[in-house]
Amino acid sequence: MERIIYLKNVSVFQNQNIVLANVNLSVNKGELLYLIGKTGSGKSSLLKIMYAELPLQKGEAEIVGYNLQTLTAKEVPYLRRKLGIVFQDFKLLTDRTVADNLSFVLKATGWEDAAKINTQVLAVLERVGIGTKGNKMPYELSGGEQQRVAIARALINNPEVILADEPTGNLDPITSNEIIQLLFEISKTGCAIVMASHDVGSMSRYATRTIKCENGVIQELNTTPTPPVA
Repeated sequence: MERIIYLKNVSVFQNQNIVLANVNLSVNKGELLYLIGKTGSGKSSLLKIMYAELPLQKGEAEIVGYNLQTLTAKEVPYLRRKLGIVFQDFKLLTDRTVADNLSFVLKATGWEDAAKINTQVLAVLERVGIGTKGNKMPYELSGGEQQRVAIARALINNPEVILADEPTGNLDPITSNEIIQLLFEISKTGCAIVMASHDVGSMSRYATRTIKCENGVIQELNTTPTPPVA
């Protein structure tokens, strides 16, 4: 298997306080990893290390081919182009349509051909099951649909990894299950996914590799991934 995320003896700090120590973790291409734990256990901070929002202060880390020990500020945007990031609160631009939210990302990352942009936007909306919603404004969508737009935005540049931070935190149980299922289907196309959640109950419906953050360390709960049960 092709390793795409590698952390060795990493310590995670938040405001100079250590929240996780001696993190050793690897994720392969196309793998879906659940990162669970209570609020404040270090899940979000660990993801922030991976997308270089927090500096790597101790340990070794390589994400999609970038060494975080030697990563420069100029390289951060290029690292993030290989990543898709999904947040709990969607972070959509409320003053423009769904399609414009996605095309904005493409233009910001160097796409110029309008026809190719439109084709890519439609393709990714179809992929997440909202192909007819491109002309809608975010406020016209349900919470689940808004999160699908956020996932579409994360997919728009064909990332190697998606980092999802509490992507179901604002959703009802049925919609949460649909979003988790969508992420699982995306992982089967070869995109690795690391999904953080404090909702252990919803995670228990699925049997896949799970890491728990607790008492300042991580622990792997099971190591034999199997498809989720619908």
